Amino acid sequence: MYEIKFLIMKKKTQKWGRFLYTWLILMIVWYAYTVSLAPAELITGFVVTGLIAAFNFASFTHYGFSLFHPRRIYYIFQFSIVFLVALVKSNIQVAKIVLHPKLPVNPGIVKFKSSLKSDFAKMVLANTITLTPGTLTVDLIDDEFYIHWLNMTSHDEAGIYQDIAADFEKILIKIFDK
Repeated sequence: MYEIKFLIMKKKTQKWGRFLYTWLILMIVWYAYTVSLAPAELITGFVVTGLIAAFNFASFTHYGFSLFHPRRIYYIFQFSIVFLVALVKSNIQVAKIVLHPKLPVNPGIVKFKSSLKSDFAKMVLANTITLTPGTLTVDLIDDEFYIHWLNMTSHDEAGIYQDIAADFEKILIKIFDK
């Protein structure tokens, strides 16, 4: 009887620890992004990260610390910088197109093949492409991405890949497929 009770307590303690670990990591990320010590921000971060941790700690802790390996964190940071630069460039390009009196667009649906292995990495790439103004991921079938491109600058698959996804994919491979 005592053994069963001890095992149940141990399992509950492990769940609680995994929840706290998840909550702590999410709070660090929240405060790193908000960079604010305003009481409203602190309380909001505390509540929001607590709710996210409560519903996601099992899947979050399934991978352990491998998600937070320093090399992986470095590449995530690098990916964020590359994405922000691409976001600014494409915003400027789309603004020029929209503000031009003749609206010089060359739209089309293009296809390129990705070398990403992980489904999650492919999903991140698809969402990154969609978040970049002027491109929209229409479909993803196996390794082939179908993208609606507002102003096509390339017509061959290698050029399309280079213009749309190469910079993102190089880093995503280092984050997810190693």
